[in-house]
Amino acid sequence: MCSEDDLILNRKVTRSMGLNSFQLKWIAIATMLIDHVGAVLFPYEMGFRIIGRISFPIFCFLLAEGFFHTKDVKRYMLRLFIFALISEVPYDLAFRGEIWYQERQNVFFTLFLGVFLLYLMKMSSGFLLKFGEAFFVMYMAEFLCTDYGGRGILLILIYYVLREKKGINVCAGAAWNLLYGWRMIQNYGMLAAPFLALYNGKRGPKLKYFFYVFYPAHLLVLYYLKGVLRQAVK
Repeated sequence: MCSEDDLILNRKVTRSMGLNSFQLKWIAIATMLIDHVGAVLFPYEMGFRIIGRISFPIFCFLLAEGFFHTKDVKRYMLRLFIFALISEVPYDLAFRGEIWYQERQNVFFTLFLGVFLLYLMKMSSGFLLKFGEAFFVMYMAEFLCTDYGGRGILLILIYYVLREKKGINVCAGAAWNLLYGWRMIQNYGMLAAPFLALYNGKRGPKLKYFFYVFYPAHLLVLYYLKGVLRQAVK
């Protein structure tokens, strides 16, 4: 028979194992960087892009988690929106070589719309209303041509709605990658599932503003390196 102290100790050991949100965020950042290095500098090397599929599901998962823990949702949305604006020029330069490319917007816009949807759903009641809000925000993501579009909003919604059902949560998030069709590169996004399954519910050290700054900064660096490589091969 286990004593009450033993049970408490076992719970603490279980929660200390696995990955916290800080570690997951670093995995997402690292795989995103690998993805963007491949997309900008080595577009014909698919290995970079395959590894990069891991990042977006983790970011969406952490976004849904962050929504539950943030003390000020409106400031959270404002921060995402500001950095979406800041990141757009670096994003367009890195991927299109143009200062403004209206047919594709950076992922911060997707994340902003995702939090906006969660905020709307939290403030409203009734299935039909929430369904309408989800449809509207997904449509806006498609209309604005944000990275991952309406399907990206759907993934955020999956992690939000199923947050308390971890096994189903992770499996549904993995299945989301199949919405892009069989044999599509996004299928490799299912590789994020093992990392998410190891999430222990802890936050870990704060990494509040690093990603916000890192995202536009690394895109500018990649744009510069792309120019250097072009000059080198001439």
